[in-house]
Amino acid sequence: MFFPYRDDNPSVLYPYSTYIIISINLFIFLLQFYIAGNNPKLAQNLIYKFGFIPTEFNPMNILTSMFMHGGFFHIAGNMWFLYIFGDNIESLLGHIRFFYFYIFCGAGAAIVQFFIDPTSSIPMVGASGAIAGVLGAYMIKFPKARVHVFTVIIFFITTFVVPAQLVLGIWFIMQLSGGLSSLGIDTTGGIAWFAHIGGFIWGITFIKIFQTFKVKKI
Repeated sequence: MFFPYRDDNPSVLYPYSTYIIISINLFIFLLQFYIAGNNPKLAQNLIYKFGFIPTEFNPMNILTSMFMHGGFFHIAGNMWFLYIFGDNIESLLGHIRFFYFYIFCGAGAAIVQFFIDPTSSIPMVGASGAIAGVLGAYMIKFPKARVHVFTVIIFFITTFVVPAQLVLGIWFIMQLSGGLSSLGIDTTGGIAWFAHIGGFIWGITFIKIFQTFKVKKI
């Protein structure tokens, strides 16, 4: 298992949108954490109210679910990946197009998960699908970018540098493997593998489309 901690791919634009998205996610997570500490039942009810539940298919909840998370490690991993890879895609698209690109990838990811398991009554929360779209776009646009990762080999932690297409390609294969193994339909909750897979594929598709939009970079 390996984990990226930085890349050697400087951004052209200051990533305002990336930082705004991260800030919104962190604020909402801290609010969730505060509510959970004072009223656990209310916190659970909010997950069901604003999470995306396939059987109830509420388009507005597709949006709200992207900014909620199920725990510390969930949000920490998501925001770290967005921090590393989001700035370069934002530099490519500009601030406004990047924000819409992010939302479109997240919505597309949720819809893919819906089609795979439309009878699920388990709420989906998290930015993973949208961030998977960023990863897909990064792999296509910056395949040779140097990504620094660390890994554990037996009892030792080591670091090395690999091209982005290898890191993100392996990440996608892991999601695909998890998704295929879950096709028995897991009704107990867990990882929405096909949201990750869908988001990644949508990112590859949307980046080409969004680059053609005539929106002035700011």
